Amino acid sequence: MTENQSEAKPADAVVRVVLAASPSFREMVFAAGSMDRLSAVGEVVLLDDPGDADALMAALPGADVLITSWGATPLTAEVLTPANRLQLIAHAASSVKHFITDEVFRRGIRVTQAGQAMARPVAEVSLAFTLSMLHRIHRFNHTMHAGGWREEAIAPTSTGTTAGTSDVVLAQHGLAGSRIGVVGASRTGLEYIRMLVALGADIAVYDPYLTNERAAGLGVRTTTLDELLRTSRVVALHAPTLPETRHMIGARELALMPDGAALVNTARSWLVDTAALLAELRSGRIDAALDVFDEEPLPADDPVRTLPNVLLTPHRAAGTVECYFEMGELTAAEVERFSTGQPLHHELTRSTLAHMA
Repeated sequence: MTENQSEAKPADAVVRVVLAASPSFREMVFAAGSMDRLSAVGEVVLLDDPGDADALMAALPGADVLITSWGATPLTAEVLTPANRLQLIAHAASSVKHFITDEVFRRGIRVTQAGQAMARPVAEVSLAFTLSMLHRIHRFNHTMHAGGWREEAIAPTSTGTTAGTSDVVLAQHGLAGSRIGVVGASRTGLEYIRMLVALGADIAVYDPYLTNERAAGLGVRTTTLDELLRTSRVVALHAPTLPETRHMIGARELALMPDGAALVNTARSWLVDTAALLAELRSGRIDAALDVFDEEPLPADDPVRTLPNVLLTPHRAAGTVECYFEMGELTAAEVERFSTGQPLHHELTRSTLAHMA
């Protein structure tokens, strides 16, 4: 505890919670039950603009808990100066890297977040992408919209060459008979792995932090990235955004993938060299399903939009009604645990944050 923070409040003191979120975010994330749970903890102060640093500074004196949302203002030393009693920051979403600073941890303020709510829906989309790639649903869909049938699934690309000129590229496969490579045993990666195991896939995982013992418990095996790329029909990315993961899938890595293989990315475009991926996709040798892009919204004239061997969604893998409401429930539950002195379930430390997206 730093000098500008008071001693722990008496047990009967009212917990003051500042909820910095736009009205639309609150409506989307905090159902009536979640708001009732927060109100039962103590006094709730609402700030409609999460990016308004001045309004936040005015609300922080006497606050015990700060609930943040999308668009949160960076919590610098200046912004935290009035926070004489702040002990917990509960982020009602996933990544906190854009606003949590070292000053937060220096002051001994605890941090938690609701990213676990996003793991299952993103994993479900990753699984849906995987099945689409194996069964070539995206290619057939493109062909039929263009007026064709089965034989016309080999379609010209935007460069005038032919995408999918070999039988191996257009062969359809079942999940139970396929090796799926998972890059990153993150929260979402683990949910995806559990789904694949239940459906009988052969799973290889590349993650420097996943032990062989832990992998065996999950029903998968660990391998090198190169071996995973060489032997997988579908490669699904679930790695975090770290300096060492920047363009971890580049031209050399993509060239290792066998003809007819597919890349699934519901994580971050940071992981992939987009120019190298576009070159491979234009050749028609591999397929891809992408929910994340270097530039968002994806420009209308981006060449990837024209390719029949690519399935695209607009960064909406986590966008389910249930996911958003669960973020509110997880946040309210963490605030309840804090108020009663129970261990937090989703706490982040400086070291754990360094290995998260």
